Amino acid sequence: MKKLLFLILTLTFSALGFAQNNGVISGKIIDAQDKVSLPGATVQLVNSGNRYTVSNQIGDYEFLNVPAGSYQLQVLYLGYTTHTQDVVVEEGKNTLANVVLGSNTQNLQEVVITGDMIKGQARALNQQKSNSNITNVISSDQVGRFPDANIGDALKRVPGITMQNDQGEARNIIIRGLAPSLNSVTLNGDRIPSAEGDNRNVQMDLIPSDMIATIEVNKTLTPDMDADAIGGSVNLITRATPNGERISATLAGGYGPIRDKAIYTAGLVYGNRYLNNKLGVVLSGSYNNNDYGSDNIEATWVQDDFGNTYVEQQAIRYYNVQRIRRSIAFATDYKFNDNNTIYFNAIYNWRDDRENRFALTYDDMEPIYGADEQTITGFTGNVKRENKGGIDSNRGKNRRLEEQKVQNYAIHGEHLLSSKLDLDWSANYATASEYKPNERYIEFEQEELEMTQNILNPRKPFVTTTGEDLTAFGLSELTQSTDDTKENEFGARVNIRFPFSVIDGQKGRLRTGLRLRLKDKERNNTFYSYSPLNDVTLADVPTTYYGGNGFNPGSQYVAGTFASAAYLGGLNLNDTSLYEGELDPSEFLAVNYKAKENIYAGYVRWDQDLSTKLSMILGARVESTHIDYTGNRVLDEEELEGQINTTNSYTNVLPNLSFKYAATNDFILRAAFTTALARPNYYALAPYINNVASDSEISAGNPNLDATYSYNFDFMAENYFESVGLVSGGFFYKNLKDFIYTYSNNQYSAADFAADFPGQSNPVPVGEEWTFIQSRNGDNVDVYGFEVAFQRQLDFLPGFLKNFGVYANYTYTDSKAKGIADEDGNERKDVKLPGTAPHMFNGSLSWENSRFSARASANFASDYLDELGSDDFNDAYYDKQFFLDINASYKITKNLRVFAEAKNLTNQPLRYYQGVSSRVMQLEYYQARFNLGLKFDL
Repeated sequence: MKKLLFLILTLTFSALGFAQNNGVISGKIIDAQDKVSLPGATVQLVNSGNRYTVSNQIGDYEFLNVPAGSYQLQVLYLGYTTHTQDVVVEEGKNTLANVVLGSNTQNLQEVVITGDMIKGQARALNQQKSNSNITNVISSDQVGRFPDANIGDALKRVPGITMQNDQGEARNIIIRGLAPSLNSVTLNGDRIPSAEGDNRNVQMDLIPSDMIATIEVNKTLTPDMDADAIGGSVNLITRATPNGERISATLAGGYGPIRDKAIYTAGLVYGNRYLNNKLGVVLSGSYNNNDYGSDNIEATWVQDDFGNTYVEQQAIRYYNVQRIRRSIAFATDYKFNDNNTIYFNAIYNWRDDRENRFALTYDDMEPIYGADEQTITGFTGNVKRENKGGIDSNRGKNRRLEEQKVQNYAIHGEHLLSSKLDLDWSANYATASEYKPNERYIEFEQEELEMTQNILNPRKPFVTTTGEDLTAFGLSELTQSTDDTKENEFGARVNIRFPFSVIDGQKGRLRTGLRLRLKDKERNNTFYSYSPLNDVTLADVPTTYYGGNGFNPGSQYVAGTFASAAYLGGLNLNDTSLYEGELDPSEFLAVNYKAKENIYAGYVRWDQDLSTKLSMILGARVESTHIDYTGNRVLDEEELEGQINTTNSYTNVLPNLSFKYAATNDFILRAAFTTALARPNYYALAPYINNVASDSEISAGNPNLDATYSYNFDFMAENYFESVGLVSGGFFYKNLKDFIYTYSNNQYSAADFAADFPGQSNPVPVGEEWTFIQSRNGDNVDVYGFEVAFQRQLDFLPGFLKNFGVYANYTYTDSKAKGIADEDGNERKDVKLPGTAPHMFNGSLSWENSRFSARASANFASDYLDELGSDDFNDAYYDKQFFLDINASYKITKNLRVFAEAKNLTNQPLRYYQGVSSRVMQLEYYQARFNLGLKFDL
């Protein structure tokens, strides 16, 4: 790292020492009609060798080290007329040349190109075409044409991406078959912390889609990007300040049939420029309130010694959920002069989830064997009726409240230090938190009932029992907990860039920089159990009844009678004359931890054009990671023996080589060899030890886990259409070293514990075998596949048919993992990496003219391994899913539009299965959602 810092300083002072006999050309590319900035434009200096540049996210471009003289500036942009203008460069000066582009109405029918959908596609495709790495780009206009309320739902339209859902919304992102922990999410290039306690996942359903201007999915990295993104990096870009006054407002109402409740949505954007255009400001806000729910059944399957497979536990769950998303963002920039600009942006996202869950559980089912002692003739078990809720307050409203917040505050500067050197820097502070105060559970149980199981259709197993009596359901659980997880990150970076070419007449640039990330994470949960001083049965309390009528998994599933949400929320558990409370350490001691991570990085990136068609990026990144973790040593779940603190540090060198070949102006070939890493999840690194003597089980963190390191090979061919379209195809291969999985050993001995945890008191009695669970590094895994995409307006068709547009992509992914041991310590064969969905497809058919637009969209992902169990019988799979959405809008006036949306018309459930596809683990329905609203845009 010290050598890299010395190299960066040497290059900086060398560049500063260059002569000032040349000048600079800079400016902004703007749409003539809407006055919006156009990113991704190719800007060339004609008859000046291979001298070109590309406009950035806010439409700005810059030429360094231009010899004094007269030039012809040419701007190329898909869907727009080619623009040329003359510029004169003076020695030592920055020549300003702004460009206003008009739509390409000569080649396209004006009614098509003036459509908002086409302009959004044009901005996205121009960025994708001009990027030096393999990316997919979605503009805000494209997001607005899909009925996607959050960023996760918008991302599932991208080739190679599938999303894992929670309560009917896309939450966790899987890129090219790689789990959420192997990908990264940034906001304007800054890392977003995770609000979850165990892992590094960024919850994509937390951020409203209308707060983001552009979504950029980087499937290959360059040396100037953070390296911890093996699958890919998603960069969410918020609105930049406009080029003039901008006012936009959205107001919508909707309907969720699953609970017959309304949906409310509102949004507002205002931006303008002041002080002779030196100061730009934009303020935006978003609000979404959805009161809905879900219908769910779950099952846990086991197999006895005689080969009988049966359900050990089944649950019928009825959810009432209210999800409220609020977001506000502010961005400003101040242009001191043509050479110096400062930017500031802030975003605050706040989501409340209020939930009641009513769960009927047939638990601890034991088989009754016939005379042959092998054939199952019936079952005995317990019946539990549980309500999850919260306190009666203005915030909780008798429901469990989960409050999640993500905030980011950033300042950024861009400075032209000389005609041959520019510098940019940034600093940001980001926080994420998840707070669940006063979460309550009340459970009534009746034991030792006879039960029958109908598992002829294991997709919908059905358990029945007789003899249920409300007076026989005694209070078995009454608890209240508070969960509190926080993560903070301070980041800073500085980059310099200057011309550096080893081939005469060809463009070359050298970039180098430093990066700092300081992270803190803490989980601090508490849990109390309460016992009433007087006996209470389910017959003694106010109740709620849920029948099977309209229950999505089937009317045969009758949840029945539960303690009401108002009763649970109104209990005064602090009244010692009614209840006896006790802290229950077994529920939180082992899961609480503190984590600190400091990451120091530096890079060198060299961009070199080898000819007018072939360009190369060569470089390397060095990242040094220092961790300091504290976990708890817990005896028999509830006794704190002490804390364990561990520190560790490691350094990764990550080389990078990629090529881009422009066979024609519209046909581009890309190839890349890159390296990346993925740090272990926080809780996997926490040095906790938790032994449960009653279950003969030990679980432990593993602070010695190595980061997963990946070698990546990518190839992509892209052909762009002037009529704003694309056809592309490519393949990818990744080799992951030291990937992480959950290790389980049911023959764990005292000697094994002594070897794994030297110096710690040994809980395993000599001669006994316990179960041991811990995250460990596997050997390696190969991930490979291909993807194809097609996007085009069918403008070559006659009449109204030319207004149709097609968007489609397909991705195939496969994997092979080595070094995974089963519960007996034997290596498992033919195991795939969790998260690798073999088939993913997106398709949409749209129609648009200057006033009306409509789109039907489909999304499909095949089933895939989600979590490795102790053996293949216990492996958990995420089942296939198919979504169908439609939406339409009509311009009443130039500035006012009415729109309608229908989402999840297939009533696609969230389904997991155990071992084989017919054996259901979870089946949860959400039904469709409908929205109708107005959008005003000035």
